[in-house]
Amino acid sequence: MHPSAPLKPYVDAEVMEDTARKVSNWNRWGPDDEIGTLNFVTPQDIVRASALVRHGKTFSLALPFDQNGPQNAGGWGMRFNPIHTMLATGSDAATGQQGHKGGGYADDMVSMPLQCGTQWDGLGHVFYGDKMWNGYDAKLVDSLGAAKNGIEHTKSSMVGRGVLLDIARYKGADYLAPGYGISNDDLDGCARAQGVEVRRGDFLICRTGFMEQCLAEADWGGYAGGASPGMRFETAEWLHAREVAAIATDTWGCEVIPNESNYTFQPWHMMVIPMMGITMGEIFYLEELAKDCAADGVYEFLFVAPTLPITGAVGSPINPQAVK
Repeated sequence: MHPSAPLKPYVDAEVMEDTARKVSNWNRWGPDDEIGTLNFVTPQDIVRASALVRHGKTFSLALPFDQNGPQNAGGWGMRFNPIHTMLATGSDAATGQQGHKGGGYADDMVSMPLQCGTQWDGLGHVFYGDKMWNGYDAKLVDSLGAAKNGIEHTKSSMVGRGVLLDIARYKGADYLAPGYGISNDDLDGCARAQGVEVRRGDFLICRTGFMEQCLAEADWGGYAGGASPGMRFETAEWLHAREVAAIATDTWGCEVIPNESNYTFQPWHMMVIPMMGITMGEIFYLEELAKDCAADGVYEFLFVAPTLPITGAVGSPINPQAVK
């Protein structure tokens, strides 16, 4: 474990307003844009990323979607683990209940919040004041879904160069403790130690080891909604300067909790999603990928993680793939 002292709660309304002005990408790709920093990924970037596949090794970065997931009474009350229900079974077929001769079928369904497991936070998920990404009115997300910034607009954009920054291993820890804030210096130092550069259009993935601790102890505790290691507020400007396409971590919310604000709950979210236009990945399973990267010293790979094109959704479950 790598502990840290409590972070100073310096982020107030004035700091947020100042940072919002610095990191805003509104109108950068025109007044009608709905995919934000995914615009940084060019066709040439994808061609170069495909050349990173040298051994054909594929790593799924998804947690299983089942009742053993992280959503529990210690997390957000409005989210729950996936409920898998069989609509038709082999028993139905074997007992002749389906009315088909010579065979039968099975069928099933899943009920789940779109952000209960490994997932993307879409650009309609978080608001800063009464605005979402690109200055659209928050009221455009209503009971029918997101009329602007729906996750379906990103369906062809989640592919490119992935970079893993293994912050926990860099800090010499199995996992970072809840409340540990990843700083700009941590990001820069980890990149240097790994011999990898974070570039424009990258899909940046940061490992804290926090999920692995929960899995090893067979206890999610407050993982989904409680105290967590994660990104410090200052890293919003770091991400903006490097023009990353998206960011993901192995935690439930990417940013550190408790955070550096007594003013609001998730100030980093409010900068990164609605102001910068970054699609954010959460609850990524990184153990196997991290071990392989540590073994061969290669921390870049082809990354593919398409969203489900659910019209008007503000998030999407995914099965991200890192291919080396």
